[in-house]
Amino acid sequence: MTEVVLLDAGVVSRCRRRVHLEHDPDMQDAPRAAPDPTGQQRRADAARHRRAVADALAALAGDGWREIEPDARTGERERATLAAMADGVALIWAAQLPRDLEGGRRGTVDLLVRSADGYVPVLVVRHKVSDPGAGARTSTLDAPVPSASSVDAIRKMRPQPRDQLRLAHVHRMLQACGYGATGRATGGVIGMDGDVVVWHDLEAPTWPGGRTALDEYDVRFADRLAVATAAHTHAPALARPSRIVECRGCPWWPVCGAELTASRDVSLVVRGEDALGLRGSGVRTVDDLARLEPDADLGFPMVGMPMADAVGLARAWLADLAVVRKVVDVKVPRADVEVDVDMESFGDAGAYLWGALLSGVDIGVPQGYRAFATWRPLPDPDEGRSFGEFWQWLTEVRDRAADRGLSFRAYCYNELAENRWLLASTRRFAGTPGVPPRRQVQAFIESDSWVDLFGSVRDHFLCAHGKGLKTIAPVAGFHWRDPEASGENSMRWYRDAVGMETGEPNEDQRRRLLQYNEDDVRATYALRNWMSSDEVAEIPYVGDL
Repeated sequence: MTEVVLLDAGVVSRCRRRVHLEHDPDMQDAPRAAPDPTGQQRRADAARHRRAVADALAALAGDGWREIEPDARTGERERATLAAMADGVALIWAAQLPRDLEGGRRGTVDLLVRSADGYVPVLVVRHKVSDPGAGARTSTLDAPVPSASSVDAIRKMRPQPRDQLRLAHVHRMLQACGYGATGRATGGVIGMDGDVVVWHDLEAPTWPGGRTALDEYDVRFADRLAVATAAHTHAPALARPSRIVECRGCPWWPVCGAELTASRDVSLVVRGEDALGLRGSGVRTVDDLARLEPDADLGFPMVGMPMADAVGLARAWLADLAVVRKVVDVKVPRADVEVDVDMESFGDAGAYLWGALLSGVDIGVPQGYRAFATWRPLPDPDEGRSFGEFWQWLTEVRDRAADRGLSFRAYCYNELAENRWLLASTRRFAGTPGVPPRRQVQAFIESDSWVDLFGSVRDHFLCAHGKGLKTIAPVAGFHWRDPEASGENSMRWYRDAVGMETGEPNEDQRRRLLQYNEDDVRATYALRNWMSSDEVAEIPYVGDL
């Protein structure tokens, strides 16, 4: 093998083992997981977003705009990009940078912007790149250059490491072909709002340990290039499989999963730094881990979970037990009046549905499931109306319970998602009827009335196959009516429900989403009732394994 290995920007945010497999000639016919439909849809959404931003920029730039033909051969696109830079075109869309044979780089970028004596890269992404606040450097789309930027009084930077690393990759490629702007390395990002460019100083010490984005990129890229080159030339592998969070959606998981299972690798139970630390201490398999004492001290701090939990999980895995108790007695906070809550959101666009299940002592409010929804494609102000109605209903339930001297609690599963949209809605829809001030929502979140059942599960159980609601609720005897129920699929159903592609809303998919949401809240109801019952004692206790 004598071909030069060329890597794109994505490798620096990718698992090292995946980089190896992608460049190992012997693995190109290996079985891989089917493409994730949700991921494909996200990519299609991102492409539409980029197109909309490109059209807006082109209209503003006029003669200063040049677009590189996306379907042309790579070499043709490189030559067209070089010609545009040589001509000094102000804005170059869909640029294909010349291959950097010496540096081992290849890649494209959404936009190149002429700045002083060279070009700077700009990404167009479909996620948020700023938060409310102040301090970000931004410029408007009619002047998308660093020199026109200023400190924004209403936006603060939202850290997006992946974006910064992609910008650093293109910066290095511009340097290699002689068209990089001099001065401090800079790159911009246009986010999902599509209204401003947020500028990143790639040489600012904003990374852990005082590193810059360029520092981080250079180290990571050199490592991935070494991994890919070793794989391509059949040299000893520099990356071995280890189970991490990203494995869940990786097309190479069938390969790595089979290898890890065959070797009974310790990362099947613990992940990340904990797995590395255990291997470094000679604990390489689940069997090795299960043989340790729960209070074993191997000379390094466990990050993901305490050693006792890791040992317990290993023993549960060997016994083929999905769930075991960490404690003898399982206790869940209960109340006279109880509400189970589940929210459905569409990416970063908003929360279109708040579902609630009222149970317990009769307070004069109809018990059972209620849905507060908007079926206008998000983002849309009608989201504020549905949230306001939900909050008014929840407040009425709380007030009626208090007036009768009854205790009240509301439950969700993994409060991070609900809390995000509870707080965001107070800001986004301030002034909408029923929408409370932020301090009121914050007080509720911080009170004993708001219970995160995920936290209760984490405190009371060890779960060998994860702690997601779809995993743990069946242990409590609950099952979803829809065999395809999942958060990922709900995104696809939502698109159909609001007619995002066709313009024709699908009533069947709306009913499907309402049933899915109702089952989610009924799952939390079933789970906490089971955790409060004698049946939970039938789950093996880890101390008995």
